[in-house]
This record gives sequence, structure tokens and C-alpha cells, in this order.
Amino acid sequence: MMSEYTLDRAKLQDVQRWVQQELKTSADFWLKNGMDAVNGGVYTCLDRKGEIYSTDKSVWMQGRCAWTFAYLCHVYGVKDEWLSASRSCLDFMEKYCINRSAGIRMYFQVTADGKPLRQRRYCFSEGFYAIANAEYYGITGDPVCLERARAAYKLIYELNNGLIADPTGLGPKGIPGVRDGRTLADPMIFLNITSVLRRVDPAHTAEYDAYADECVNKIFTYHMKPDMHCTLENVGMSGEFWKDVTVGRIVNPGHDIECVWFLLEYANYLGGEKGARIHVQAEQIFNWAIEAGWDKEYGGLLYFIDCLGKPPEAYEHDMKLWWPHNEILISSLMLYRDTKKEAYLDWFYKTVDYCKTYFADPEYGEWYGYLRRDGKPTMPSTKGSTFKGPFHLPRSLTMVDTMISQILK
Repeated sequence: MMSEYTLDRAKLQDVQRWVQQELKTSADFWLKNGMDAVNGGVYTCLDRKGEIYSTDKSVWMQGRCAWTFAYLCHVYGVKDEWLSASRSCLDFMEKYCINRSAGIRMYFQVTADGKPLRQRRYCFSEGFYAIANAEYYGITGDPVCLERARAAYKLIYELNNGLIADPTGLGPKGIPGVRDGRTLADPMIFLNITSVLRRVDPAHTAEYDAYADECVNKIFTYHMKPDMHCTLENVGMSGEFWKDVTVGRIVNPGHDIECVWFLLEYANYLGGEKGARIHVQAEQIFNWAIEAGWDKEYGGLLYFIDCLGKPPEAYEHDMKLWWPHNEILISSLMLYRDTKKEAYLDWFYKTVDYCKTYFADPEYGEWYGYLRRDGKPTMPSTKGSTFKGPFHLPRSLTMVDTMISQILK
């Protein structure tokens, strides 16, 4: 155990000031450059300076942006520009991003003015729609938003668990019966969605707790592999290890580390012996992922690794993406806060240094999204894309700011 007096408070305060400044510049970058004053919603395909290079809109990012700016209101107090940005994305989603012919299934991508472009099988659009509406409800008390959030939440649960056929008519991605399996993303993302809904909707706590328990059990029972010292992205229906194919050997260290703080939050919420057990297992997942994924030569976290050391199939496997580093910041600091083990504070500072050096852009604000293995941004560099918008970075910075204040107290 690390004694309280050994903490270098001045160093942590310096990091907090940097975090607060990066959060301000990130929020300002998206408010200034991304918000669509004509059609509503947000553009996220922005270059280094914030100029739009594609007007197609990611539905994920409409939900994520709506959640982010409502969450900023939750943590720091309501600002009109934050609440307006959240509402703009909520309204855009409601008007354009729901496939009404398939119930409340949502599109994946639409044009600037909301014409549908792409529909996908998985239901992450619905997940971000759910947390956006829930967070906005938590700020405003708008009951319609809570109804929308809970309807989407129910739909995701039914689809993830095969209780209903997909209303879009899209079948499974693979041939049924050949390699049926489980993916880590389903229980871990649903666990996080559950956490947001529980916080704003305590009337249904028992329901949320039951679903959270299901998610945790699936993660530990099927995906966590203590004998292999890793957590697998894809497994068979009973957790079988598909060792002879690349899809079965994939480890996404950033995904694992994001899953860690979802588990830690639930462990701390539960408390007691059960919470303590979950906390220890989450800590183990972090240790495996950071040790295996951290690039010993160039620093930073590799995007994909093969659990048996074989070549990963994804071309981008050795790139450094912004969001896994955001997740390290959250999980390492949360582990330090909870355990006072200095190793986690060391990982936090190591990641801060890497992010300052390679991801942050003091000249134009916001972080580069995609780096080559050596840390240089892909060219031409980008600050946003279909998959990168105002979400991982401001979420991380907000949570880190809050936790530093908790630790300093």
C-alpha cells in the first residue's frame, strides 16, 4: 500500500491543470467547427484545423456528442452552449436517424441533411442514443427522453440475447451454425449503458442491477482467460478458444482497458465481498492488457495483438489510436484511487506523457486520432472521422479531472 504522504501533490496538480485545459480546447473545437447550424446535429469528419472534409454524418457520433455535452452539464453545471449542442444532436437523431420501417432500429450513417446511407446489424447506434437521451433526462427531467432511452435499452437487450428477430431483416454476419460465438463488445457496452441509466433513473435500479450482473458474468465466464493471461474479443458460445483462426486470437488491449473501468465502477457501486471480487478481476484484466499491449520500442498502446504472438490480420494492428490511451488514463487512475498501488499511478503518468508528446495539438486544439507506430500522425492528419468525435477524449478528461480532485482530497 502506498502511504498518503508519498503522493507528489504538485505533480498531480500540474497534470490536472493540463487536463482541464485540454478539456476546454476539445469542447471548444467541436462547438466551433462541428455543430451544424443548418440541419442540426454534428459533423465529425474534421481535419487538423477543424475544416470539414466530409459532410456525411455518423449516427454513433450524434448520440455520443449529445451524451458528452449533457454529461459536461452534469459534472460542471449547465452551460447553454453545451445543452444546446446536446439537444441539437438529439433532435437530429429523432428526425432523421431512426429507421421507422424497422421499429426504432437506427441507421449507421446519414447525409448532412439526414438521408439514410447505411444500416448495420449491430446496435451501437441505439446504445449511444440511449445514453444520450438518459443523460439529457438527468439534466432536464424531460420524461420523453427517459422513455426513449428505456425503449432503446430494451431493444438492445432483446437483440443481444436473441429474444427477437432483427426488425431490419438483416441476418447474422456469418453463416449460422458454422462459427456461432460471442463478442466482448456486447456485454461491456451494455454494462456501461446500464450504468448511465441507473444513475439517472433510480426507480428501476433492480432491473439495471440484474442486467449488469448478467454482463459481468458473461465477461468473466466467457472472455476472461486466466490461463492465457488475456481477455479475448471473440469466443465460442460456451467460451471456446478458436486458436486456429485469427478472429479467435484477437486481443484489443484498449477495449480490455475500457472494459476495466466499466467493471470497476460496478464493483465500487456494489461494495462488499462481491464488489471486491469484481474489482480484483478487473485489476487483473488491466495488468494483462497493459503489459501485453504497450509498445516496448516506441511507447503507446498497440491497437491489436494476437494472444499467441502470431501475425494479427488487421492492417492497423500496430497503429496508435487516441481512444485506447483515453481508456488507460481512466482505468489506471481509477485503480490508483481505489488501491493506492503506485504502479497504476506510474502507468497514468507514462500515458499522460505519451499523449502530451504525440496526440495533443496545442496549435489547433483537440487530439490527433490516428498515429503510425512511431507516433507520427497519419498524413494528412485528422481530428475527427466517422468513428472519432466529441466522446472518448472529453469523457476521459472529465473523469480524470474528477478523480484527481478526489485523490487530492
